[in-house]
Amino acid sequence: MTVSAPSARNGGNDRLLRRATYASVAAAVVLIVVKLAVWILTGSVSILASLLDSLLDAAASLVNLLAVRHALMPPDREHRFGHGKAEPLAGLAQSAFIAGSAVLLLAEAIKRLGAPQPVEHSGIGIAVMAMSMAVSLALVLFQRHVIARTNSTAIRADSLHYAGDILVNGGVIAALVLARWLDLPIIDPVFGGLVAFYIVYSAWQIARLSFDMLMDRELPDAERARIRDICLAQPGVQSMHDLRTRAAGPDRFIQLHVEMDGAMSLAEAHRISDALEAKLKAAYPGAEVIIHQDPAGIVEPRASFA
Repeated sequence: MTVSAPSARNGGNDRLLRRATYASVAAAVVLIVVKLAVWILTGSVSILASLLDSLLDAAASLVNLLAVRHALMPPDREHRFGHGKAEPLAGLAQSAFIAGSAVLLLAEAIKRLGAPQPVEHSGIGIAVMAMSMAVSLALVLFQRHVIARTNSTAIRADSLHYAGDILVNGGVIAALVLARWLDLPIIDPVFGGLVAFYIVYSAWQIARLSFDMLMDRELPDAERARIRDICLAQPGVQSMHDLRTRAAGPDRFIQLHVEMDGAMSLAEAHRISDALEAKLKAAYPGAEVIIHQDPAGIVEPRASFA
């Protein structure tokens, strides 16, 4: 059996992860200050919706920052598999924050439906929401670059609700424009309520992603197929079975059995396994790989699932 030693972390990716968390917190703080001022001016429920969302974004992003810092800690005596599951735990916390904001927003929207109020200074509100969309879009683009490099669950969850913010801010602009042009104050709380339901949907997506990782869900079928292709393309490997995979934050764990010629020397089998391990770690940087060598043709009990 070949077991890879814990891989040295990619310093460049670690820096990217930290920068993504700092950028997220900074963006949320800027948007909170601006939206608070505009809400005081306009009294708009839609802007309040966006303000509450930014407040929860700031709290969630702060939790994210702490979780990513912890997840980047190397394995130690008490945590031999590393600290990667701090990321999905942060994702669950984010989903709770986001769902809480939706409940508060829905309550305010229902209250305003019974007593609609005109929106004041809507022009300022529209300008600020457009600025908020620009800030959120810049952040999401940077986060997607980080996700492509690191496959971080925490950054993915953070990016998901900031992408939702872009839609939320677009909805706020639409509500302000319609309320102003049509002179229908009820449009504002209606849009606020719709935003609340969208926020709940975003919270569910984040919670599901985090829960799958905490429960050691297998990597997607496309990734498992890629791993199989790499194994079967390795000279000396006749077949493979019992592939098991899981993820913990930015870390990937791959375990499998390969079948080789039973007459092969132990040294040669070890050399082939080392070469295969190197290819898998090139495809999945930082992954921990465990390869068990079997002589081809030996029948042994196997799990019934693929």
